Amino acid sequence: MSLPPCPNCQSEYVYQDQHDLVCPECAYEWNPSEVEEVFTVNDVNGKQLEQGDKVTLIKDLKVKGSSLNLKIGTKAVIKRINEGKDHQLDCKVDGGSEILITAKYVKKA
Repeated sequence: MSLPPCPNCQSEYVYQDQHDLVCPECAYEWNPSEVEEVFTVNDVNGKQLEQGDKVTLIKDLKVKGSSLNLKIGTKAVIKRINEGKDHQLDCKVDGGSEILITAKYVKKA
């Protein structure tokens, strides 16, 4: 039986305790039968972003820990949307690199 990953930390080491599921890494407990709220991320124009969407940067961004600068108009594809983090979008930028971007700096292409 395959259990879903922890919604709090995305750990795959989840076990069942009676009707609840428990994550041993972050001690988060939840009932899988309850309807969970859907996490949504919007771009600068208010359009909802989803995994696989193509986005364009609306501002020049400096990449932390690197001398790389991403220019305005750079295109990227959303690989994953991260909940509860400073940088909500895990993107693959044209040119091959992968970075985390805050949603307020992109618009849907």
